[in-house]
Amino acid sequence: MATQSTVDRESAARIALTNSPIFALREIHVSHKGDHLVLTGRVPSFYYKQLAQEAVRAVVDDIPVLNVVDVD
Repeated sequence: MATQSTVDRESAARIALTNSPIFALREIHVSHKGDHLVLTGRVPSFYYKQLAQEAVRAVVDDIPVLNVVDVD
């Protein structure tokens, strides 16, 4: 079960991606597994995959982020 702080971080990560000016990032799913966040989904480029990771890290820099987003 997630702690409240993990749930808050997951929510912050979702908000960061949803508010992105890059539409492809808005479709990325954020979940928690153990003590880290997991990004899943599909984007058209490796650059967008990195942008998603950095957008999330900017709001949850104190926990690990596992980026398993697929690139077309």
